[in-house]
Amino acid sequence: MRNENLPAFRSHVRVSMYFRLSLLGFALAIVALSIAAYFKYPGQGYLYLLFTIVCNAFLFLGFRKRAIFFDAFIGIFLWLGFWLKLSYRVVFVEGVPFALLGSFDGSAAAFDRALLVSSCGMAALLAASFLRERFFTYPDRTLELARPGLLSFYRRHRKAVVLVFLGATAFIAASNAYLGIYQRGMVTQTVLPYGLNGVYKWLLQFGLASGSALIIRFEIEIARNATWMAVFPPLIEGFLSNVSLLSRGMVLNISALYLGAYECLRAHKARFNLSIVVVSILAFAILFAASVFTVNFLRSQSQSQAKVMAEVRGMTGALFIDRWVGIDGVMAVSSSPKLGWDFWREAWREKYSEHTLSFYDRNLIDSPYVNADKSKYHFISLPGVIAFFFYPGSYLFLFGSLFCLGLLAAAIEVAAFRLGGANLILCSLMAQVVAFRYASIGYVPTQSYLLFGALILNLLIIYGADRVMTSAQTKAARD
Repeated sequence: MRNENLPAFRSHVRVSMYFRLSLLGFALAIVALSIAAYFKYPGQGYLYLLFTIVCNAFLFLGFRKRAIFFDAFIGIFLWLGFWLKLSYRVVFVEGVPFALLGSFDGSAAAFDRALLVSSCGMAALLAASFLRERFFTYPDRTLELARPGLLSFYRRHRKAVVLVFLGATAFIAASNAYLGIYQRGMVTQTVLPYGLNGVYKWLLQFGLASGSALIIRFEIEIARNATWMAVFPPLIEGFLSNVSLLSRGMVLNISALYLGAYECLRAHKARFNLSIVVVSILAFAILFAASVFTVNFLRSQSQSQAKVMAEVRGMTGALFIDRWVGIDGVMAVSSSPKLGWDFWREAWREKYSEHTLSFYDRNLIDSPYVNADKSKYHFISLPGVIAFFFYPGSYLFLFGSLFCLGLLAAAIEVAAFRLGGANLILCSLMAQVVAFRYASIGYVPTQSYLLFGALILNLLIIYGADRVMTSAQTKAARD
């Protein structure tokens, strides 16, 4: 008798084999780059080895069995911004891009101090992760949504919901692009009444992506596997939202949705459809490349046509290494003579303004944005969470602060799990938003409450909508 599940099983085995081979190749590349950087690092070699061990442990432990999504994303962001950026530059660029980092003089002592600060911050986040593990981790199997109200509505109106979602996404993206309501690096062109600019900002950053998370989760619940309906609406939303934002960060929300979907499918013990996996990866790669090129082109339109294509190529090439916030900020901060508690308090008094440089740009680096047209552009440099919490110049304060921030991030992810009805995809998205905020913090820190408040409000809206749907369905069943 022919086993009908054999082709699907073979596909699953092939996916697993390709993943293991890719992981092995990645590990070998890390070892090779580490060896090359060790011999070219200008400071003490043992400090570079310590830094390398901490950074890579931070990355790989983010994918351990009892890790949560925040562990994975903060590990990726800090690994890219710290270890990869430093090692790549030391080996291939010889530190030249560090020339604008204020008091950082490129000496061996300055490099060593930056690596010690970086290792201290990441060690604190690791300690928080292991403490969190004692009190919360995801169940081995999360098969059912905790509250089925929205799922039942989606099941009855599946196609209509997806069409409305895509139509709303297109309208929000197009109106934002046309009116200039909220775009990265640009001065606001249109101020809407009733605080609607904030609504646009929420929807484009993660509100619409939360809708994608629900669609993917509902599709998996209905089919007990991935479907084409779970693939293309989120990709379209990610592409439109990021082009509208003039952001090259499409990879962020989409990777969070895909990672959550992968974990959800594993919880269902579903066998992966190889054709859907391959098409999804290709479609994402094409749309991501198109979004990066389009955004770079649009950002370059204010220049002469002779410079446009060169600027596009330059910004695109720098994206994958230099645009991640990390070691640069720590180098600038750890070398500054201004550090202290007064400096720390002054940083917290920074006010939002679209027409002035950031506190970090003014006080810690030779900002490349000094001569930018501040009537059109709002460019800022960011120190990142480790550099920012080293403003007082205290290793103990840095460790304690990042330890507490790690626990706060875990608490937000637990809230996402509880309020979102055990939706792992939504949990992954919320964790990525928090991790990215941590990685790039440093500008107007007092306004961080707006982001965290929006995250909680986002979860409460989903929770409330589900309760309303559940109540309506219960009442209809009784009648």
